[in-house]
Amino acid sequence: MKLDIKIPNVGESVKEALLAEWYKKDGEPVKKDDVLLVIETDKVTLEVTAEADGLLHISVPAGETIAIGDVVGTIDTEGAQAAKEEKPDAAAKEAAAEEAKAEKPAPAKAEKAAPPAAKAPEKPAPAADLPEDVALSPAVRRLVREKGIDPKQVAGTGPGGRVTKGDVLLHLEQAPAGVPDACEAPTAAEAAEPVVRKALSPIRRRIADRLLAATQNTAMLTTFNEIDMKAAMEMRGRYKDAFKERHDINLGFMSFFTAACVAALKEIPEINAFIEGEEIVYHNYQHIGIAIGSPRGLVVPVIRHCERLSFAGIERAIVEYVAKIKENRLELADLEGGTFTISNGGVYGSLLSTPILNTPQSAILGMHKIEKRPVVVDDEIVIRPMMYVALSYDHRIVDGKGAVTFLKRVKEMVENPERILLEV
Repeated sequence: MKLDIKIPNVGESVKEALLAEWYKKDGEPVKKDDVLLVIETDKVTLEVTAEADGLLHISVPAGETIAIGDVVGTIDTEGAQAAKEEKPDAAAKEAAAEEAKAEKPAPAKAEKAAPPAAKAPEKPAPAADLPEDVALSPAVRRLVREKGIDPKQVAGTGPGGRVTKGDVLLHLEQAPAGVPDACEAPTAAEAAEPVVRKALSPIRRRIADRLLAATQNTAMLTTFNEIDMKAAMEMRGRYKDAFKERHDINLGFMSFFTAACVAALKEIPEINAFIEGEEIVYHNYQHIGIAIGSPRGLVVPVIRHCERLSFAGIERAIVEYVAKIKENRLELADLEGGTFTISNGGVYGSLLSTPILNTPQSAILGMHKIEKRPVVVDDEIVIRPMMYVALSYDHRIVDGKGAVTFLKRVKEMVENPERILLEV
């Protein structure tokens, strides 16, 4: 029996996708739940898994744009069974080898044994030399080979414990200092060429279109402030261990800022509103998008009803989205319905920037890196951990007073985090 491999439906608005990569080769045996291929739409990246054991037959190569529902290959379930029957029994083969070894006469004893050669330190096996039972996608295999990593030392989070590219990147981030950055090196052909041209991926095209539309179709303006992070850092330091023990999740600063934004959005409702035609649509809930970088581009999954969530709920939602992005499990529904966005350029070392609106939203908050600077507190110059923050907003709906007041409220709450908990 042959099972069709179809491009799955990822949302009503998505009609086609790019077949970005096959993880298996044509004619290769596959097992149920093995990842076969990855597709890219203009919004999400998704892995397609095998529905049964069998032999893979590819009909559409990587790099082709296909319609949702198209058949790109088949799985021959009978072919896999036949191949399995033809394969020699491993136990019998091993027993025969042992028998032959026992019958072979022992070599004559040497007059003087030579000293054993010094054993060279073992190095991680290159990905190309790994046994077949180590299931790696071509992208992961290339990355572990370039970085000299033993994939058996990497904790896999993919289906069936499979090691994903995100797992390898996380492993590199947690490695000791001196490990090279986890960026893809150019191929030999690319390095030899002075100019390399590559087609924009669907996600990158979508990002380009949305950013261009935001700058052309809105009256975007940015206001700035700075936040003394001392109190938030001290609170996090006091409670992070207890928080981790109780909730099994790390306490980060994103939950402080998200909770502060929820309170400020309630006070300045136009920042949580959209313009639709000749109307302003106000939202009595806070669905906050968190911008997260991925190897294929920036995505903004939405944490719904943040006004109902605790710090632990916010942090858990962020971690779950990061895992879904790394494993290519992000769904179109995860990206829809946001009313406000937070972007943290500080994780990349950005000191100050002007974020671009995530339309149709009317505002976006930009966080930046924490840096010790001299500031005046009670008429004295002191050193404090400071963060610049930026609020870009659509001046058609948000006035300067509302934007400045919003940013001041976020500043006041992060600098006095007990206000977030007391809702004052």
